[in-house]
Amino acid sequence: MYEPIRSKSVHSTTMAGTTPDFPHRSREEELDIQLAGHLAALLAVTDELRALAPSTDLDTAAGRLTGEVTRLRGGRTPVRASGTAGDPRVAALHERAHALAGRALVVAASRADTAAAILSAERMDAHAAALAEPKELSTTH
Repeated sequence: MYEPIRSKSVHSTTMAGTTPDFPHRSREEELDIQLAGHLAALLAVTDELRALAPSTDLDTAAGRLTGEVTRLRGGRTPVRASGTAGDPRVAALHERAHALAGRALVVAASRADTAAAILSAERMDAHAAALAEPKELSTTH
């Protein structure tokens, strides 16, 4: 009634002595890649914020983020963003940075990377504090 399957299933395991057609990564390697991506995105937003509102805190954070991304990527340094001064999107950038730091914290916690988790939590706190600061009101009429 049904014709038998003539080819191997793509879901079958490889036999001993043969190499698979594609590389396999461990869960830890996948988490490293994911964490490096989140931290690199956070670094890009941090660089944008540094261009708009320079501060020593952001400079320090950018250096630490660069170090973590470099470590997770096996020594390859991340590409750095260059922001444009005068852009009024500082609050939106702080919100995006807070969300990225939260994602990085989740991945860092799942892979038990204490250094990345601490850095991510500190960045979340810094961006939350920046968002909570009272905004200056314009005095021009």
